[in-house]
Amino acid sequence: MSDETIQELSENFALFDDWEERYRYLIDLGRNLPHMSEDQMQDVNIVRGCTSRVWMVLGVDDNGCVQILADSDAHIVRGLIAVLLAAYQNKKPEEITVLDIKSYFRKIGLDQHLSPNRRNGFFAMVERIHSFASSASGVSS
Repeated sequence: MSDETIQELSENFALFDDWEERYRYLIDLGRNLPHMSEDQMQDVNIVRGCTSRVWMVLGVDDNGCVQILADSDAHIVRGLIAVLLAAYQNKKPEEITVLDIKSYFRKIGLDQHLSPNRRNGFFAMVERIHSFASSASGVSS
């Protein structure tokens, strides 16, 4: 995946006239993500609260930035992971804890066009990232 920002993704979503095209774009974003290795796809890395299977590994690099590796068995969910990476990848934990992902979620239109299960799964991933970032920065979530 390219290093698109959440702002660039918002602008790209706005280029499409209907949600069928936006879903195709979301799926294409997911196709560009690297796949996790089998040894990373273990129960300890599963994100609870997602209908689809989602694995997520979080860490902090030498610069103190959060690194996220995530994968799913569902194409649309992989696209949602790409949205999360645009928002959170390579950010300091303190930046992650203050980012208002819900406003971007609304701006892109995902709040109206995802099923409740997908929406809940998206925010389960957000919660996992926020929890990690809070721990990494020493801030209570």
